[in-house]
Amino acid sequence: MTDLPYRPNVGAALFNRAGLVFVARRADMPNAEGAAGGWQLPQGGIDDGEDPRTAVLRELEEEIGTRNAEVIGEHPEWLTYDLPPDLLGIAWRGRFRGQRQRWFALRFTGQDTDIRLDLDPHPEFDAWRWMELAELPGIAVPFKRPIYEVLAQVFAPFATGSD
Repeated sequence: MTDLPYRPNVGAALFNRAGLVFVARRADMPNAEGAAGGWQLPQGGIDDGEDPRTAVLRELEEEIGTRNAEVIGEHPEWLTYDLPPDLLGIAWRGRFRGQRQRWFALRFTGQDTDIRLDLDPHPEFDAWRWMELAELPGIAVPFKRPIYEVLAQVFAPFATGSD
């Protein structure tokens, strides 16, 4: 299955005014409170012909109910991860071996009440919180942890308060 392509994807490291990053718990992992793996940054597929900057704002709106954000940074390279063997051939209907991601740092320009996980009829997330960027790798599933380690380093300059 290593001949399968990577799914084009964008990811959002959304920072609030205090410099904390938004993380959400996957709705399909409701028992992940405090456990690594159930919490992640918003991310999603790029539509054919879609600009990644447009895609990241669309994904925010679809997954957390708001576009109240501005792009303040972008990782300069595409980052990839492979699915673990137990998900290969199952996730994304077996069409992809993993994801090729373009990551953005964004500043949240709204209020916490603007974040609405319940707007989608099939929400991806069921809980959310703000956390320190340095804690990010510790919440990631093992196959995404190397990417979150990169993000925790590269996006560190954005993890400062703006109040």
